[in-house]
Amino acid sequence: MDQQVPNPNTEPSEQMPPSISHGGHELFDAHEVIASIISLLDQYQLYNQHMQDPELKQMADRQSRFLTELYNIMVECLQTGSKPAESTHIYKMEQSNDVIYGMQPAQPKKPNQSIKELSDQGISAYMLGQVKSLASLMSMTALEMTNPVLRRVVADSVPNLIEMSYEVFLYQNKHSYYQVPQLAPQDLTQMTHSYTPVEIQDLH
Repeated sequence: MDQQVPNPNTEPSEQMPPSISHGGHELFDAHEVIASIISLLDQYQLYNQHMQDPELKQMADRQSRFLTELYNIMVECLQTGSKPAESTHIYKMEQSNDVIYGMQPAQPKKPNQSIKELSDQGISAYMLGQVKSLASLMSMTALEMTNPVLRRVVADSVPNLIEMSYEVFLYQNKHSYYQVPQLAPQDLTQMTHSYTPVEIQDLH
Protein backbone atom coordinates (compact mmCIF):
# COMPACT_ATOMS: atom_id res chain seq x y z
CA MET A 1 0.00 0.00 0.00
CA ASP A 2 1.34 3.40 -0.93
CA GLN A 3 2.08 5.70 1.99
CA GLN A 4 1.07 9.33 1.77
CA VAL A 5 4.12 11.57 1.66
CA PRO A 6 3.85 14.51 4.09
CA ASN A 7 3.58 17.84 2.31
CA PRO A 8 6.02 20.35 3.83
CA ASN A 9 3.78 23.19 2.59
CA THR A 10 0.78 22.23 4.73
CA GLU A 11 0.23 23.06 8.38
CA PRO A 12 -2.79 22.49 10.65
CA SER A 13 -4.33 25.68 12.03
CA GLU A 14 -3.84 24.53 15.65
CA GLN A 15 -0.09 24.70 15.08
CA MET A 16 -0.23 28.29 13.83
CA PRO A 17 -0.35 31.56 15.76
CA PRO A 18 -3.93 32.90 15.50
CA SER A 19 -2.70 36.04 13.76
CA ILE A 20 -1.71 34.06 10.65
CA SER A 21 -4.52 31.51 10.75
CA HIS A 22 -6.14 32.82 7.57
CA GLY A 23 -6.56 31.31 4.12
CA GLY A 24 -5.62 33.33 1.06
CA HIS A 25 -9.14 33.40 -0.40
CA GLU A 26 -10.50 34.41 3.00
CA LEU A 27 -8.18 37.40 3.15
CA PHE A 28 -9.28 38.65 -0.26
CA ASP A 29 -12.94 38.38 0.80
CA ALA A 30 -12.27 40.01 4.19
CA HIS A 31 -10.59 42.95 2.47
CA GLU A 32 -13.58 43.33 0.16
CA VAL A 33 -16.00 43.36 3.11
CA ILE A 34 -13.98 45.85 5.14
CA ALA A 35 -13.53 48.11 2.10
CA SER A 36 -17.30 47.96 1.53
CA ILE A 37 -17.96 49.03 5.13
CA ILE A 38 -15.59 51.98 4.65
CA SER A 39 -17.38 52.90 1.43
CA LEU A 40 -20.78 52.79 3.13
CA LEU A 41 -19.57 54.94 6.03
CA ASP A 42 -18.04 57.45 3.63
CA GLN A 43 -21.26 57.60 1.63
CA TYR A 44 -23.32 58.19 4.78
CA GLN A 45 -21.15 61.21 5.55
CA LEU A 46 -21.80 62.60 2.08
CA TYR A 47 -25.55 61.97 2.39
CA ASN A 48 -25.77 63.62 5.81
CA GLN A 49 -25.14 67.15 4.50
CA HIS A 50 -28.05 66.80 2.07
CA MET A 51 -30.63 65.22 4.41
CA GLN A 52 -33.60 67.34 5.44
CA ASP A 53 -35.59 65.04 7.74
CA PRO A 54 -34.17 64.88 11.30
CA GLU A 55 -35.50 61.32 11.61
CA LEU A 56 -33.48 60.20 8.60
CA LYS A 57 -30.41 61.98 9.95
CA GLN A 58 -30.78 60.16 13.29
CA MET A 59 -31.19 56.82 11.54
CA ALA A 60 -28.08 57.39 9.43
CA ASP A 61 -26.10 58.45 12.48
CA ARG A 62 -27.27 55.41 14.47
CA GLN A 63 -26.37 53.01 11.67
CA SER A 64 -23.06 54.74 11.06
CA ARG A 65 -22.04 54.42 14.70
CA PHE A 66 -22.97 50.74 14.73
CA LEU A 67 -21.06 50.02 11.52
CA THR A 68 -18.01 51.90 12.80
CA GLU A 69 -17.96 49.60 15.84
CA LEU A 70 -18.28 46.60 13.54
CA TYR A 71 -15.44 47.91 11.38
CA ASN A 72 -13.14 48.15 14.41
CA ILE A 73 -14.06 44.63 15.55
CA MET A 74 -13.42 43.18 12.09
CA VAL A 75 -10.05 44.91 11.79
CA GLU A 76 -9.03 43.53 15.20
CA CYS A 77 -10.13 40.00 14.26
CA LEU A 78 -8.32 40.19 10.93
CA GLN A 79 -5.08 41.27 12.60
CA THR A 80 -5.18 38.98 15.66
CA GLY A 81 -7.25 36.01 14.49
CA SER A 82 -8.55 35.82 18.05
CA LYS A 83 -11.71 36.73 19.93
CA PRO A 84 -12.08 40.53 19.88
CA ALA A 85 -11.91 42.60 23.05
CA GLU A 86 -15.49 43.70 22.44
CA SER A 87 -18.16 41.33 21.16
CA THR A 88 -20.51 42.16 18.32
CA HIS A 89 -23.81 43.74 19.32
CA ILE A 90 -27.38 43.38 18.13
CA TYR A 91 -28.71 46.30 16.11
CA LYS A 92 -32.07 47.53 17.35
CA MET A 93 -34.06 49.63 14.91
CA GLU A 94 -36.41 52.35 16.11
CA GLN A 95 -39.07 52.04 13.40
CA SER A 96 -42.32 50.20 14.10
CA ASN A 97 -42.99 47.00 12.14
CA ASP A 98 -46.14 48.43 10.56
CA VAL A 99 -46.08 48.16 6.77
CA ILE A 100 -48.47 50.18 4.62
CA TYR A 101 -49.76 48.02 1.75
CA GLY A 102 -51.27 49.33 -1.45
CA MET A 103 -50.40 51.80 -4.19
CA GLN A 104 -51.25 55.46 -4.53
CA PRO A 105 -50.50 57.88 -7.38
CA ALA A 106 -46.94 59.22 -7.44
CA GLN A 107 -44.73 61.21 -9.77
CA PRO A 108 -42.62 59.09 -12.16
CA LYS A 109 -38.98 58.81 -11.11
CA LYS A 110 -36.06 60.04 -13.20
CA PRO A 111 -32.32 60.64 -12.68
CA ASN A 112 -31.37 63.88 -10.96
CA GLN A 113 -30.11 66.59 -13.29
CA SER A 114 -28.40 68.51 -10.51
CA ILE A 115 -27.06 67.95 -6.99
CA LYS A 116 -29.75 70.38 -5.87
CA GLU A 117 -32.36 67.75 -6.73
CA LEU A 118 -31.12 65.37 -4.03
CA SER A 119 -33.97 64.52 -1.66
CA ASP A 120 -34.63 62.36 1.39
CA GLN A 121 -36.49 59.97 -0.89
CA GLY A 122 -33.45 59.45 -3.08
CA ILE A 123 -30.95 59.41 -0.22
CA SER A 124 -32.92 56.81 1.73
CA ALA A 125 -33.06 54.70 -1.45
CA TYR A 126 -29.27 54.91 -1.78
CA MET A 127 -28.92 53.87 1.86
CA LEU A 128 -31.25 50.90 1.37
CA GLY A 129 -29.40 49.69 -1.70
CA GLN A 130 -25.98 49.91 -0.04
CA VAL A 131 -27.00 48.18 3.19
CA LYS A 132 -28.72 45.37 1.28
CA SER A 133 -25.63 44.93 -0.91
CA LEU A 134 -23.39 44.74 2.16
CA ALA A 135 -25.73 42.16 3.76
CA SER A 136 -25.50 39.99 0.63
CA LEU A 137 -21.72 40.37 0.45
CA MET A 138 -21.25 39.42 4.10
CA SER A 139 -23.53 36.41 3.74
CA MET A 140 -21.43 35.08 0.85
CA THR A 141 -18.17 36.00 2.60
CA ALA A 142 -19.07 34.16 5.82
CA LEU A 143 -19.29 30.95 3.77
CA GLU A 144 -15.69 31.42 2.60
CA MET A 145 -14.08 32.17 5.98
CA THR A 146 -11.61 29.65 7.43
CA ASN A 147 -10.69 31.48 10.64
CA PRO A 148 -13.51 30.61 13.09
CA VAL A 149 -13.48 33.97 14.89
CA LEU A 150 -13.61 36.10 11.77
CA ARG A 151 -16.24 33.79 10.30
CA ARG A 152 -18.44 34.20 13.36
CA VAL A 153 -18.10 38.00 13.37
CA VAL A 154 -19.03 38.23 9.68
CA ALA A 155 -21.90 35.74 10.02
CA ASP A 156 -23.31 37.47 13.12
CA SER A 157 -23.29 40.78 11.25
CA VAL A 158 -25.69 39.60 8.53
CA PRO A 159 -28.85 39.75 10.71
CA ASN A 160 -27.85 43.25 11.86
CA LEU A 161 -27.56 44.47 8.28
CA ILE A 162 -30.90 42.86 7.45
CA GLU A 163 -32.39 44.79 10.37
CA MET A 164 -30.81 48.03 9.15
CA SER A 165 -32.18 47.54 5.64
CA TYR A 166 -35.63 46.80 7.04
CA GLU A 167 -35.43 49.96 9.12
CA VAL A 168 -34.67 52.05 6.03
CA PHE A 169 -37.45 50.29 4.10
CA LEU A 170 -39.99 51.04 6.85
CA TYR A 171 -38.94 54.70 6.81
CA GLN A 172 -39.42 54.82 3.05
CA ASN A 173 -42.70 52.94 3.23
CA LYS A 174 -44.36 55.26 5.73
CA HIS A 175 -43.38 58.27 3.60
CA SER A 176 -44.76 56.55 0.46
CA TYR A 177 -41.26 56.45 -1.05
CA TYR A 178 -41.41 52.64 -1.21
CA GLN A 179 -44.92 51.42 -1.95
CA VAL A 180 -45.89 47.77 -1.54
CA PRO A 181 -48.52 46.37 -3.92
CA GLN A 182 -50.49 43.25 -2.99
CA LEU A 183 -51.97 40.45 -5.02
CA ALA A 184 -55.73 40.08 -5.39
CA PRO A 185 -57.16 38.30 -2.30
CA GLN A 186 -57.83 35.01 -4.11
CA ASP A 187 -54.32 34.97 -5.61
CA LEU A 188 -52.75 35.82 -2.26
CA THR A 189 -54.65 32.98 -0.57
CA GLN A 190 -53.66 30.52 -3.27
CA MET A 191 -50.00 31.48 -2.99
CA THR A 192 -49.90 31.27 0.82
CA HIS A 193 -51.63 27.86 0.81
CA SER A 194 -49.52 26.27 -1.93
CA TYR A 195 -47.70 23.94 0.48
CA THR A 196 -48.64 21.49 3.22
CA PRO A 197 -46.60 20.19 6.20
CA VAL A 198 -45.07 16.70 6.28
CA GLU A 199 -43.91 14.43 9.09
CA ILE A 200 -40.23 14.53 10.00
CA GLN A 201 -38.50 11.21 9.41
CA ASP A 202 -35.01 9.79 9.16
CA LEU A 203 -33.31 9.38 5.79
CA HIS A 204 -33.40 5.80 4.47
